Amino acid sequence: MDRVPIFEKTDGSGARQPYLLRQDEGETLWFLGNLVTLKATAATTGGALTVAHFVNPPGFAPPLHRHLVEDEMFYILSGTAEFHCAEQSFLAGPGDFVLLPSTVPHTFTVGAGEPLHVLQLTTPAGFEDFAAAVGQPADQRRLPDPAPVDPAALGHAAALHRIEILGPPPGDHGDPG
Repeated sequence: MDRVPIFEKTDGSGARQPYLLRQDEGETLWFLGNLVTLKATAATTGGALTVAHFVNPPGFAPPLHRHLVEDEMFYILSGTAEFHCAEQSFLAGPGDFVLLPSTVPHTFTVGAGEPLHVLQLTTPAGFEDFAAAVGQPADQRRLPDPAPVDPAALGHAAALHRIEILGPPPGDHGDPG
């Protein structure tokens, strides 16, 4: 998939330039039933960091997985989620910050009462490439209609992006692919 970068270098020197993205700006993807708006990518941070605004529907849970390279962080804007990492569980809500270190298996479950709005940060950058490989461009800034996920395709894309799928989402005993 050809993606239009959020930001183009315009000064000819290769130096990154400051930029502003408003609340309704940034490349949008429908990814695993979520709305993702990219705010900073490898292209804008010199590979240092990805920042994405995620909207996860109530009850959403990703498969148990681990990132082989990236640390994954969440700053909760609204809603709640129970995070599971390194045999610990903790409930996070608005204003809370969660760090899930690289190589450590983790997952989370969004609370049933409302969608979860988070800023997701990964360092180093590159998570946006996984989201683009698995997802599709969002033609509207809303949660996508529910659709099945192909576990084999998800597992293949994850492996290509240095993510290991280790098991099903919490409460699901199906085959993760």
